[in-house]
Amino acid sequence: MNLAGLHTRTTVSFQPSLAFDELIINGRETTGRGLQRVSSFLDLIRQAAQTDLHAEVVSENNFPSGAGIASSASAFAALAVAAAAAAGVPLDTEHGTSQLSRLARRGSGSASRSVPAGFVEWQMGRTDSDSYAVSIAGPEYWDLTDCIAIVAATQKKVGSTEGHYAAGTSPLQWARLADAPRRLDLCRAAILSRYFDALADVIELDSDMMHAVMMTSKPPLLYWTAATVEILQAVREWRAGGLQAAYTVDAGPNVHVICPTEAAAEVEKRLRALSGVKDVLVARPGGPARLV
Repeated sequence: MNLAGLHTRTTVSFQPSLAFDELIINGRETTGRGLQRVSSFLDLIRQAAQTDLHAEVVSENNFPSGAGIASSASAFAALAVAAAAAAGVPLDTEHGTSQLSRLARRGSGSASRSVPAGFVEWQMGRTDSDSYAVSIAGPEYWDLTDCIAIVAATQKKVGSTEGHYAAGTSPLQWARLADAPRRLDLCRAAILSRYFDALADVIELDSDMMHAVMMTSKPPLLYWTAATVEILQAVREWRAGGLQAAYTVDAGPNVHVICPTEAAAEVEKRLRALSGVKDVLVARPGGPARLV
């Protein structure tokens, strides 16, 4: 579910005067691994544009980076749109956003989903050409709200990429992968039928399975804090008491609490009352990655 109001704004400028790529994130110059990752992505653009020009990339988030709120997904979706436009790379729009989604995927798999609007499904595909994300429902299709409970806004010590590499060491990972098509079908059906209880069941299960893999990897990876666990328990209690709310946790300690918009004010109030919650970001389904 792409979010309105939480965004990455990225500017790309290819310049003959630059001897190497430059990356500025939230006002600070970034070097090392972060720059290398962006430069490798820009190489794809340079190859398509048949140029060897280096670029200045300036990017800003209006939400915490590297804290499990999909900042990499948002960043590479924005970078794909901006870099392709700056280099004059024509992307065929005949098939919607498929080419942009494929391009963004090369920077971060989850970025493929941040390109189309609203409720989005990433098709696994068999090759590069058919592994991209599509919108299965527009942002107006289901009036849901994501109340993101911030328990830690600092950048996590172990990134998602490292977690992916370690996942195969968990004895639970293969069972998780084998069951993924079933969970995907359940989630898609819940969205298209706007059946909240079914959505709650599958997103909580999927989140718990992912973190179980992390916890049983070598070395083990535990993103949860005491505050995270408190929120998970509270959300389940709230739903049992009649308040429609469900949690999902990305690769970080912060908790996304999905609810119908009519319940959002109550969910936000209850989250803010929990001792470990430092802030709550509130967002509804949003549109596609785009030039501004």
